[in-house]
Amino acid sequence: MDGYMVKHTRGTSNKREILGTRVCMSGEMSSLEDIFSTNQCPTAVFTSQGTDVTPNGDCGVCKIVKQHGVEGEKPMIGDRVHVHYTGRLLNGKKFDSSLDRKEPFVFNVGKGQVIKAWDIVVCSMQKGEVCVILCKPEYAYGSAGSPPKVPPNATLVFEIELLSFRGEELLEDGGILRRIKVKGEGYNNPNEGATVQVHLKGWCGGRLFDSRDVTFVVGESEDVGVPLGVDRAMEKIQKGECCLLYLKPKYGFGKEGKKEYDIGSNAELLYEVTLKNFEKAKEFWEMDLKEKLERADLVKQKGTQYFKAGRYSYAVIQYQQIVNWLEMECGTGKEQLQAIQALLLVAHLNLALCFLRLREYSQTVENCNKVIDLDPENEKALYRRGEARLLRNEFSMAMVDFKQVLQVNSFNRAARSQIAICRRKIREHDERDKKIYANMFQRFAEHDAKVGRLKRKKEDSGISDQNKQGLKRPRLSQDGS
Repeated sequence: MDGYMVKHTRGTSNKREILGTRVCMSGEMSSLEDIFSTNQCPTAVFTSQGTDVTPNGDCGVCKIVKQHGVEGEKPMIGDRVHVHYTGRLLNGKKFDSSLDRKEPFVFNVGKGQVIKAWDIVVCSMQKGEVCVILCKPEYAYGSAGSPPKVPPNATLVFEIELLSFRGEELLEDGGILRRIKVKGEGYNNPNEGATVQVHLKGWCGGRLFDSRDVTFVVGESEDVGVPLGVDRAMEKIQKGECCLLYLKPKYGFGKEGKKEYDIGSNAELLYEVTLKNFEKAKEFWEMDLKEKLERADLVKQKGTQYFKAGRYSYAVIQYQQIVNWLEMECGTGKEQLQAIQALLLVAHLNLALCFLRLREYSQTVENCNKVIDLDPENEKALYRRGEARLLRNEFSMAMVDFKQVLQVNSFNRAARSQIAICRRKIREHDERDKKIYANMFQRFAEHDAKVGRLKRKKEDSGISDQNKQGLKRPRLSQDGS
């Protein structure tokens, strides 16, 4: 977004600086080879030519830019970065290099996955930039070293090239991408049901459409017009954190858009979220069974409200809470067990229906199976599983489900109609297969006939050439003999 693009380059009298780091010009040493080919101590080279990039200015990490990167954004905390590097000891001995392995090194910056120097330096780089750095032991491997190649209390020199970087994927489907501008404090995060106080800014296509302080319950952000992606990210955000969330349409305002913000269908959104404070909800393991059952009943009602409003993703959140709370509970008596099973059955049935509406058919089948485990003759579960299988083109399996529905309730007209559809689909599928195989065999036959014709033609041509050779008149010698 244009609002976050910052010009980082500025000119000086004899050299350029990028983000407080120097770029070597002619006459200065700009690579590991240059640094170690001179009689001058590498530390002295960095003292004279490098720039301190440590946040507290203790000269623990000095950087010299060898090659400019693409002007624009830099990696943020949590970004997944790809780099090439070579590391050397102060005596010039190489101890590691991704170039030797012929594959980039990948890590999430600012997450403590690498030495401190790298987390600091990579956040100062631009895509395509190459730099050399000197890092003191406390920013490298410290007093322990990294045996056997890096001794204790070693000052190290690295050459690093930033190949690419991308935000952190918060979900497996890549629908929510996070980039952290300001790191939060502590290790606690909001949980499902927590009350959060946030400051939001939302952009669509570079246009700011939302800017406000808002309080909401995690899992119920729809109530205050905050999209699902922001809600789902809250459990990963720490107090005081300021992050950018890039939301795919599924986690934004979806197909419906948002009329009040003038956002159309299937729009991608960018939100800047600052978590100012939060109050955690009571965890389910802290509740007694009576409280869980009471809470589950309230959550079920909330899920039903979302479902009726067509907000299926929010309904899923509510019903999934019931499953999380009660799935491992068995109660202390028959009455409690029946209450638990009744709530679980409703939760799984409703989850199946939500996933059916969301076209996530594997999840539909999975939740129907959970219901059938509790109640093997559950008409709704069998029917919904049949619908999901039919939509996955599993016609024979779907027909089995619909026939089971009729065994439970012979008056279910919808199931009879679905069986007729399954039979038609199976017939159409078989006819298509026959045509495909018929065409395939026809092509094979035509190919074989063509090969046979070419073979016979070649054989006939060979016989003709031999006959011509036999009929050819002998050549006379010069004397006519």
